[in-house]
Amino acid sequence: MIKIGCCSFPVRREEYYKNFKVVEVQQTFYKPPKLSTAKKWRKEAPKDFEFTVKAFQIITHPPNSTTYRRLGYRPRNAGFFKPCKEVFEAWEITEEIAKVLKAKVIVFQTPKSFRDTEENIRNMVEFFSSIEKDFIFAFEPRGWKIETIRKVCEELDLVHVVDPFVSKPVHGKIYYFRLHGHTQMYRHKYSEKELKWLASYVKSLDREVYVMFNNVHMFEDAKAFRDILKTERI
Repeated sequence: MIKIGCCSFPVRREEYYKNFKVVEVQQTFYKPPKLSTAKKWRKEAPKDFEFTVKAFQIITHPPNSTTYRRLGYRPRNAGFFKPCKEVFEAWEITEEIAKVLKAKVIVFQTPKSFRDTEENIRNMVEFFSSIEKDFIFAFEPRGWKIETIRKVCEELDLVHVVDPFVSKPVHGKIYYFRLHGHTQMYRHKYSEKELKWLASYVKSLDREVYVMFNNVHMFEDAKAFRDILKTERI
């Protein structure tokens, strides 16, 4: 099964629900919504609509990250999966919202500063060994060696998240792609040729595939990709 969606709601939710069956919630990363808000989203969405959740940044990002501007404060001890009170409280918030939304997948995106050091890997092992595995955990590292990614994902049962135009995943019970725009970064608009290549690639895969657009033109590109998948001209 190929699931197509966007990283956040780029249009009104009512319009989005008419076009796609899955969305990756970004608000949970920057400033988690109230549970009442999450319950509202779940109630208003079609029954077969799926939410995936991006984990709260206090779990993954250090206090000096610019992403904390949206949160409104900088926790003193956070990020890099550190086995501390702040990180585990952030996980509890993420978990609670994910359960309300009936999410299957939680995405952990780490910053470039989170390198594949022994300390960081130890932190990951302790973190994922300490929480309930009620979800599929997806991990998007940056700047890691491929063999280290493979080893960590295998040991911790993580799905390796990639942009398929940049690299290929090395482990996971599903495929989870996040398309950030590979030439002009988030401003990139995918061409018909690129989307046809992507369609051919994902159709060749043997497991469930999430294709989540995360660029400025995400809504238009996701719709164009959906339409290409429906045709035989690939």
